Amino acid sequence: MITGKDLDNLSDEELAEKINHIAVVARVSPKHKLRIVRAFKRSGHVVAMTGDGVNDAPAVKEADVGISMGKSGTDVTKEASAMVLADDNFATIVAAIEEGRAIYDNIRKFIRYLLSCNVGEVLTMFLGALLGLPLPLLPIQILWVNLVTDGLPALALGVDPANPDIMLRPPRSPRESIFAHGLGRKILGQGFKIGVGTLIVFILGVFLGEGELATARTMAFTTLVISQLLYVFECRSDYYSAFEAGLFSNKYLLLAVAGSVAMQLAVIYLPALQSVFKTVSLNGFHWTVILLFGAWDTFLKGFHHLVWAPIKRKWAGLWA
Repeated sequence: MITGKDLDNLSDEELAEKINHIAVVARVSPKHKLRIVRAFKRSGHVVAMTGDGVNDAPAVKEADVGISMGKSGTDVTKEASAMVLADDNFATIVAAIEEGRAIYDNIRKFIRYLLSCNVGEVLTMFLGALLGLPLPLLPIQILWVNLVTDGLPALALGVDPANPDIMLRPPRSPRESIFAHGLGRKILGQGFKIGVGTLIVFILGVFLGEGELATARTMAFTTLVISQLLYVFECRSDYYSAFEAGLFSNKYLLLAVAGSVAMQLAVIYLPALQSVFKTVSLNGFHWTVILLFGAWDTFLKGFHHLVWAPIKRKWAGLWA
């Protein structure tokens, strides 16, 4: 513990060195508060400063996160702060941090899902052209995927509930990229799976449909949609699998996926929409191929979580 008088005897460099070992600073003036905030920032910390009076305003303004009291705080301090506690309760800060972390997580989920899907679409068209194949997807089909079957699940991810352990994580660095913790690798990896799977189905569709491009394109089109709609559940968490995060905890996502599936089936089987999107009706064999290449990753992860993991735990318990 030190006092404001002791602070006056320390240079800014000395204060920055000692600030991490000081628990209490007593009898301080507004300029001391400002120096304390700057010392913490110079030491590499993200600083939050709470205050209510006019004399707190400079330090509140200088802090990374200035927090003022909504009931007892002065207008000057409120204007200088980034956060106003309407109930003057410090517990509200914790609730605000939790909400902020949840919003940031949902932004990452949104980016992960949409960019992975877009990478898959680009790879499908690029590899198809590289191999000298006909267009695997028509422009109107790509627009349908982007505007409808991608859009609704992506919006539902934006209101995904926070993970239960969100407040147990350490703070992230303010210099951290939004693609940190392997997000870029996940986007490219899943995009590659979606793109290659869709292209394989298109090639098989050409042979299974006896060279009929409409059949091959409809199969590729549907494979792209199904693989993306299944992948959206995996995007719900960076720390847990789709099964661990809970398949039914986001009702909006379930409704969005169900709606997207219904609209995709309408495009395939309704004659009025078939003429617009250049699709044909698919039989059971076509659907088997689509699910084999569009959902194999989900099937494997489901098998691991529901079957293999319990067996491993059981055997580990027996050996122990």
